[in-house]
Amino acid sequence: MTAPAAPLPDPFSDRRRWQWLALAAAVGVLVWLLAPILTPFVVSALLAWLGEPLVRRLERGGRSRSIAVLLVFSLMTLVIVLAVLLLIPLIENQVSKFIDWLPRFGAWLTGTAVPWAEQRFKIELAGYIDPSAIIELLKQHWQEAGGVAATVFGGVSKSGMAILGWIANLALIPVVTFYFMRDGAGMLAKVRDLLPRPVEPVVTQLTHESDQVLGGFIRGQLSVMIALGAIYAIGLTAVGVDLGILIGIVAGLVSFVPYLGAIVGLGAAVIATLVQHGDLMHLALVLGVFGLGQLLESFWLTPWLVGDKIGLHPVAVIFAIMAGGQLFGFLGVLLALPFAAVLVVVLRYAHARYTASQLYGADESVIIKEP
Repeated sequence: MTAPAAPLPDPFSDRRRWQWLALAAAVGVLVWLLAPILTPFVVSALLAWLGEPLVRRLERGGRSRSIAVLLVFSLMTLVIVLAVLLLIPLIENQVSKFIDWLPRFGAWLTGTAVPWAEQRFKIELAGYIDPSAIIELLKQHWQEAGGVAATVFGGVSKSGMAILGWIANLALIPVVTFYFMRDGAGMLAKVRDLLPRPVEPVVTQLTHESDQVLGGFIRGQLSVMIALGAIYAIGLTAVGVDLGILIGIVAGLVSFVPYLGAIVGLGAAVIATLVQHGDLMHLALVLGVFGLGQLLESFWLTPWLVGDKIGLHPVAVIFAIMAGGQLFGFLGVLLALPFAAVLVVVLRYAHARYTASQLYGADESVIIKEP
């Protein structure tokens, strides 16, 4: 009869607790100090992490690590380049249409929407709404920007070193991504070897769970966001909405919160349709596009691409992104979801320990097993 496995040592005992707090504080200060140069490395690490499952699948198919990394890296580069070449002109064209559409929106707001609301709800609104000021402000800023290209090239003359630094960081991303994809497993193994032996089993287990939580959210939800954005953009354009691509992209981007993408996109699409067409047939077609998108998301996209692996509440995602941006800027936005995934796993572990502790009232004879 096999002897029962010995319980794992407690890595968070009173003796080590202050050491961990000091280490966490030191890491936080270091990230804050190095934030200006860490962004390309974080972006590269995320890209390498996203491509790792495909690399492993190719390795299981008999290809070497180097060949698998080269194939996945080439595929990811091709997809990103094609996306940039296709999306930037589309988005700039849609924003130009949006600026040209604003005067029509102002006329519809003051000539149709406000009178209808005043008659329907018996309230005075005309004195509080001045769309011309908002329209002129937006048009003025767009004309000053002169489009995406003018903004970028105009900034070169104003701050050449800043632009050169930005270009250098951008050029650094593919190089660092390739090395992370090729050597990432070895790097992680060396980090694991450096961990103190009493904490290594717990840290390894928590890291594995964090990867599962984060992978379930980012890979699955990102796929859902792209699919919904494409469905809304193609559907709205097909039914004759001039701003369909822009509305579809925005709706897809905010779809990481359940129903928020549909609400935002439907509201914008209804207003755009009423301003552009003003008839019930086009309005019904827009409602049909979003109804189809929601059916596909609920019964096919989310169950297939995400399933029950998320583990991150939408409110926690929103708070993590906003808090990360407030504390560390763009770098904080990139680190927000990985940090939130780790925090969820650590809190789950802490909850399991607490409910099995004497403080909670559990039997002292119960041996705490690690998750």
